[in-house]
Amino acid sequence: MKHFMERRDFLKLGMTGAFGMILSASDLLWRVEQAKAADIPSTSAESLSPDAALQKLIEGNQRFVDHHPQYPDQSELRLHEVAQAQHPFATILSCADSRVPAEIVFDQGIGDIFDVRIAGNIATHEAIGSIEYAVVLLGSPLLMVMGHERCGAVTAAVQKESLPGDISTFVKAIKPALKKVKDQPGDAVENAVVANVQYQIERLQKSKLLSEQVQSGKLKIVGGRYDLDTGRVTIIT
Repeated sequence: MKHFMERRDFLKLGMTGAFGMILSASDLLWRVEQAKAADIPSTSAESLSPDAALQKLIEGNQRFVDHHPQYPDQSELRLHEVAQAQHPFATILSCADSRVPAEIVFDQGIGDIFDVRIAGNIATHEAIGSIEYAVVLLGSPLLMVMGHERCGAVTAAVQKESLPGDISTFVKAIKPALKKVKDQPGDAVENAVVANVQYQIERLQKSKLLSEQVQSGKLKIVGGRYDLDTGRVTIIT
């Protein structure tokens, strides 16, 4: 019995030690990734052209799709760097869907993206005001409206569902986009996702503040479609 107890205590000690080593290895790996992130040069709206900003997003998304993220601008140094001021190089109007977090799918970090998230990625007055703030006052050179595959808000609009409370408001905001694709062949929801992105861009282009930035060459507005299955963002013209 004494031998059994000693053996059991030894095995317990061994398992505890192994578990500790696993935690230490994980902690070390995290610290290495953080160090790498700190070494990646930070960029902001002040140093990027609209085309360069778009390229930065595309490259980040490719890293995400390839499962080789760099986790830029997520270090303690970056946290302090942007604590007093922000200059996001991109502004993204995207759906509030929990599966479409912009910083993750574009492999960006703190202070890089000015997020405006609302169901159906619709350009409400409040959303437009937020975007104007990012573009005019913060100097963001790129604006992307990003829809996504199998969007629930778009699906509800296509299927003409009766929804309770204020949920119906974003469906109403999407309906005008459906007129353009009502006779278009193919998947009705997928067609509507793309049409809705284009329609919301048209609404944004009516903003005097945003149109002035576009005309001066300081701002580029593009559409994007996020694939839930692959993680890839396709640019919509």
